[in-house]
Amino acid sequence: MDKRFSIEKLAAVMRPCFCCFAGKFHVIAPDYIGYGHSSMPAHDTFSYTFENQTNFIEELTKRLNLRRYILYVMDYGAPIGYRLAIRHPERVAGLIIQNGNAYEGGLLKFWDPIKEYWKDRSAENEAKVVFLVSLDATKWQYQNGVGDLSLLDPTAWTMDQHGLDRPGNGSVQLDMLYDYRTNVPLYPQFQEFFRKYQPPTLILWGKNDFIFPPDGAELYKKDLSNLEMHMFDTGHFALETHGGEMAERILEFFALRDTDVS
Repeated sequence: MDKRFSIEKLAAVMRPCFCCFAGKFHVIAPDYIGYGHSSMPAHDTFSYTFENQTNFIEELTKRLNLRRYILYVMDYGAPIGYRLAIRHPERVAGLIIQNGNAYEGGLLKFWDPIKEYWKDRSAENEAKVVFLVSLDATKWQYQNGVGDLSLLDPTAWTMDQHGLDRPGNGSVQLDMLYDYRTNVPLYPQFQEFFRKYQPPTLILWGKNDFIFPPDGAELYKKDLSNLEMHMFDTGHFALETHGGEMAERILEFFALRDTDVS
């Protein structure tokens, strides 16, 4: 990673969003590099890997002097959050897991062509996964598994696709998809963190998710004892349809535990 870039551009790249969560928690929601409102540096100045994304999040926590926090992880955010957790396990006051994987048994049918891409990053295999950056695929991620599509705001996938359609962002997404393979060998370390530190964990999962099906959620029970799980009748982006209910579950779960964060 280019250290000069990380130090001088951090504020512009991360653009953290701060808000108050019902008066109890301070929420910090950064975009990753190349996503959302963050900068999208060229490949010759930044390598798009999960390790580098974690480095940036770690730097953000240092800048904000965050000594103790609850990690809310989802999708790509799960391995990034867990990489941060195994670096600083003493800082993790709890976990909120929404459709984010930490077990090989959670990588099912959706991942078959991606696994082939991991084995051989050929043009032929890339052609089988490049559709994932298309508008149809983006809409599918929001709509698949949702019973009542009227609950979805089309602005969500429109804004996502605007970011994906930026010149060069397609290669960013392919780099990240290819690098996801580096998370799998770390799964045992993530699981060891769960077993050793037993952070209070709330699992909120869209049970109709084809990308990360509920099989992956159930596997957390092997390693976490201080765990509460709720399955929602929706798809991958469960917050889009069940945000209010999920917020209530979060407040209830951590209020009962009087979680210390700072």
